[in-house]
Amino acid sequence: MDPHLLRTFVTVVRRRSFSAAAEELGYTQSAISQQIAALEADLGLPLLRRRPVAPTRAGERLLEHARPLLLRHRAARADVLRAAAGPAGRLTVAASPLALIPAVVRALEPGGPAVTLRTAGRDRVAEEVASGDADLGFADGIAAPSDPLRLAGTGAPTGVGIAEEELVVVLPARHPLARRRGLELAGLADALWLHAPAFVPVERLREVAGGGAFRTGFRYDGHDLRTVLSLVAAGHGLALLPASAPAGADAGAGALTAVPLTAPRLVHRVEMLCDPLASGEVRAVAGRLGA
Repeated sequence: MDPHLLRTFVTVVRRRSFSAAAEELGYTQSAISQQIAALEADLGLPLLRRRPVAPTRAGERLLEHARPLLLRHRAARADVLRAAAGPAGRLTVAASPLALIPAVVRALEPGGPAVTLRTAGRDRVAEEVASGDADLGFADGIAAPSDPLRLAGTGAPTGVGIAEEELVVVLPARHPLARRRGLELAGLADALWLHAPAFVPVERLREVAGGGAFRTGFRYDGHDLRTVLSLVAAGHGLALLPASAPAGADAGAGALTAVPLTAPRLVHRVEMLCDPLASGEVRAVAGRLGA
């Protein structure tokens, strides 16, 4: 299948419009229609319903394959260009905010290659590694002990676990539950939560708790931990964070309490994402973390 046709197909599905896809990709609407028709002729199956624009069952299955294929196509191109240019002496690292634990920071030691560090959501980190936009990725999330993270199906390399830590419920010091020795997540389903997708999305709380309202009082789309803690201290909602997070930031000092999560049995997990064909500089960082 022609990757250009796959890219057009993915864009039409994402934008839910032939005209919007044409505008984004710089084609005419008729050219977009012709490209989709060519892809459907190649497979011998209808891939899109036209009104409204939505993938058919076959189109949904193709979408599952198309995104990782397009990312790997970008990664191959980037890798070939890097190899032709020779050693760059620079690393691009993508990390979700809570994945930047001390072990990761130490592994990116001074004196080595220059490092460009970008923070992003965990699924975006996986996408950047899969596409070759990042040489190395660090993603975090909540999981059962020793279980891998469930990252978006981007075709990124399987993550290697480098750290696990207990989780705590962070709440204002004046909160009625602040004096508890432990808290069960199911018992907090009716509480007001801070929705910070880059940290712990509320949808994930509902999933691991087996349901519940988990009402949100405030949404924060940034990547700054101090802001999250300040919002919790101000009463905008609870947060589920690794135990070291409240101690590692001084925002709201004295105004916050961290109570261990006792059920379900979950941990905060950090994984390293690295392409098997990575450069020597990347393998050196991975080796330091392994050691």
